[in-house]
Amino acid sequence: MDEQRSTRWFSERSQEERRDYARRFVDIAAAGHDVDGEARLIDAMARPGSAVLDAGCGAGRIAHALSLRGHRVIGVDADPLLIEAGHEQHPDVDLRVLDLVDLTPEVGTFDLIVCTGNVMTFAEPGTEPAILAAMATVLAPSGRVVFGFHLDRTYTLEALDQQATEIGWTLEHRFGTWDLEPFTDDSDWAVSVFRSC
Repeated sequence: MDEQRSTRWFSERSQEERRDYARRFVDIAAAGHDVDGEARLIDAMARPGSAVLDAGCGAGRIAHALSLRGHRVIGVDADPLLIEAGHEQHPDVDLRVLDLVDLTPEVGTFDLIVCTGNVMTFAEPGTEPAILAAMATVLAPSGRVVFGFHLDRTYTLEALDQQATEIGWTLEHRFGTWDLEPFTDDSDWAVSVFRSC
């Protein structure tokens, strides 16, 4: 995928910042900090050997952690720089350059889609409904989609909830953190779990 699509990610991040991000979690892990919180939650929600899509996978940190837990994972991201870094960091993980609006069943059918790291808030403005609709084409019946993002961004929970409802998804859970702290009026982050019909 080229950089012609005017996503917030490409417009708000220089090439150097994108390269720094590609190494960010490697450095955090090397310093002895936990970087697997999202993967632990997704693993707990998924049946063994589930097909999982890491939507907006960056350099593949979550896809790698889920692969180690026995799931069949594909990671996609619009940024070729991040995917290149992911191939170097996690050579055994299936990581592909693909914008989320371009998801089709040719990529596969998934029991669970995880979309974390503010991915939806970095999408091209106005494409969010199309991204959810594209996700719906690759989500198995009764499959789940998990979103995680900060609440101080232009894409809101209200918009997510409305757009998810319009394509037939039901909100099952909402947490304030990946380690399941309650979501409250004071939360600055939301982890939202939707299920398809």
